[in-house]
Amino acid sequence: MNALVPLPVLLPLFVTGLKLAIGPRLRRFQRLISLAVLGVVFVLSVILMIAADRNGPLHVDLGDFPPPLGITLVADRLAGLMLTVSSAVTLLVFLYSLGQGMADRDERTPFGVFHPAYLILVAGVSCTFLAGDLVNLYVGFEIMLVASFVLLTIGGTATRIRAGSTYVIISLFSSLLFLIAIAMTYAVAGTVNFAQLAGSLQEVPAGVRTLLEAMLLTVFAIKAAVFPLAAWLPDSYPTAPAPVTAVFAGLLTKVGVYSMLRTQTLLFPGHRLGDLLMLAALASMAIGILGAVAQTDLKRVLSFTLISHIGYMVFGIGLAGRNSLSGAIVYVAHHITVQTTLFLVAGLIERRAGSTELTRLGGLARSAPLLAVLFFVPAMNLAGIPPLSGFIGKVGLMRAGVADGGGWAWLLVAGSAATSLLTLYVMAKVWNLAFWRDAPPGLAEEGVVLESAEDEDGADEDDDEERARRRRRRKRTGSGAQRHVPAGAVVPASFLGQSITTTRHLPWPMTVATCAAVGLGLLYTVLGGPLTTFTDHTAAELLARTPYIEAVLDR
Repeated sequence: MNALVPLPVLLPLFVTGLKLAIGPRLRRFQRLISLAVLGVVFVLSVILMIAADRNGPLHVDLGDFPPPLGITLVADRLAGLMLTVSSAVTLLVFLYSLGQGMADRDERTPFGVFHPAYLILVAGVSCTFLAGDLVNLYVGFEIMLVASFVLLTIGGTATRIRAGSTYVIISLFSSLLFLIAIAMTYAVAGTVNFAQLAGSLQEVPAGVRTLLEAMLLTVFAIKAAVFPLAAWLPDSYPTAPAPVTAVFAGLLTKVGVYSMLRTQTLLFPGHRLGDLLMLAALASMAIGILGAVAQTDLKRVLSFTLISHIGYMVFGIGLAGRNSLSGAIVYVAHHITVQTTLFLVAGLIERRAGSTELTRLGGLARSAPLLAVLFFVPAMNLAGIPPLSGFIGKVGLMRAGVADGGGWAWLLVAGSAATSLLTLYVMAKVWNLAFWRDAPPGLAEEGVVLESAEDEDGADEDDDEERARRRRRRKRTGSGAQRHVPAGAVVPASFLGQSITTTRHLPWPMTVATCAAVGLGLLYTVLGGPLTTFTDHTAAELLARTPYIEAVLDR
């Protein structure tokens, strides 16, 4: 069974190499093998999660080199759950992206770029969850960073390049800080393997240990978009295509949360920065949800709610008790799925109505009832309406806070309740504006082609000859922004950096993928008992530390 541990990392990388060798040819075959490998990764993740639950942590030393020399990959309950949820989400988002690309029918889209970059991203996420040492955790982050920059800037529009550059600058800063922290850890402990550090760091002077903890927490807080290190997120994610935004917002920030869970329980038990974490959690909740209240664009609303609800997870990590960690793990799994689903729905709204600006939307409950249901269910789940999984996670965290009884704990219980109510208000606001009220005058109708990349504000006047030729052709034909086309006409538009076409009938792969994501969120509710039991065992294993250490060191 240990031999299966590296496969969630290796299989996507192998298929990426195969796809790059094939190039842009055999598109149907390439779609098939991408879906197949993502499906296989999901099945492997479920197997690893079940095996870790029944038999304890699994591990493999690549090349048969023992730590600290070798690369160690470990699959315990936490890693297995995160792999399972992330692989399910990435599979659904990929299916959604195929539907969006098929609907746009643009032969010029960089097909040979999106698929490999997406699979590399999946490999990086898997590497992060399975990493058994700080160096490979860093490698996983960097794999994700490379793929993320490609996906954020795909299509090459000025807005996406600008947003992607901000994301990369922030990520490079956090990577540099991470490297410094790794070097300092190796200097004082002589190893970077998690299992060995769990013992050797306890012999390090308290001041040095606190400094290392603070540096690692800063790195992971940037990745997780914890306030005040979250200013980059609202401007970076909404500019990307809907599938990219969905997987970034739902999954990549949770990689930072996972890293905090792993290091705070294994390397820094009884950590001294718990109060600081709870302050950051409270600030994230408050600032994030107030920012969401002030927004009028759905994607930015969801970006700010993302920051806000990261606070719930940090709340559980800051309390550092069994019940709080269990609640935080439930909430991570819930939030990955629900946040991804809401961004997928935002993409459907943009395709159906031509915009995600709430002031330009209306009447969707009548004109697109299925779309209304697909938004309403995860929106209520995010707000924590019982008996949905968001309610289960929030109640678990709040009960842990009440049981703790400390001042910060009570503040966070109150902040959690207030944030949940404000989230409900924000979701009700979106529902009223986009779905319930009558459609405002001038709403984009079926057949309207949105503004294309070449028409974007800020384009250079002295573009190259090809762009100037296209602009002259659009002027002759009357094309460009808000161009009406005959019903059923095929237009050169795409989600990959080009314009999109509003359609009355949404592409079936996009609808099926979104329905499946909504169903996955509801499945957490149906399986609420087994899920909380599993996360309770996971929290106990994290706090005990011994099963992880003994499995890796073969004691």
